[in-house]
Amino acid sequence: MELILDEAEYLFSKNGFHGVTLKDVAKRAGVHHTLLHYYFKDKKQLLDKAFGRRAVITSTTRIEALDAYEKSTNGKPTVEGALRAFLDTDLDLYSQGGTGWKNYGALSAQIANTPEWGAEMMDEHFDPVVLRLIDLLKKAMPECSEEDIFWGYHFVSGALLLTLARTGRIDKLSGGVCKSDDFESIKERMATFMAAGFREVCGGPRKADP
Repeated sequence: MELILDEAEYLFSKNGFHGVTLKDVAKRAGVHHTLLHYYFKDKKQLLDKAFGRRAVITSTTRIEALDAYEKSTNGKPTVEGALRAFLDTDLDLYSQGGTGWKNYGALSAQIANTPEWGAEMMDEHFDPVVLRLIDLLKKAMPECSEEDIFWGYHFVSGALLLTLARTGRIDKLSGGVCKSDDFESIKERMATFMAAGFREVCGGPRKADP
């Protein structure tokens, strides 16, 4: 079963939902396509299973990181600290988890940008961790409007998903100075950059968080 899900994840991440058939997955997994029909009623259910198995890991891991971070601050979280607990924890999975996690990241970017059912899947798997981050950001910036915080998250999410897509565009634009799969360099910069944006929009202190 795990082999089937691995190969489905790979194919969906490369070709998109509509560019993959159950026969394609069966062929890549080295099994007869009737086996897939036995386990999955249709291609969408296969996608749900392939996506859901890692989604629960990244969601749970980040909630635990956010909880641990808040506890460590004695009730005084910072914007950058909250973002690092949310972003760095996730980026570590993709940089350290091997090819499967990179495929999952690219698949996540596709699903998040699929109007048909993407939002529904993201809601199901990630609303709890996103709202946990929002809660911490509100505590870190009590002067910030709820509207600005949610827009800020929107921008954070967009940057993260573009990173996970690993399109290679930044490689070409930068002439090779930046690499779209250089998660360590991204991790070093992303939370700091986003925190500065939150502080600017919300009118808080401009100095970097400790």
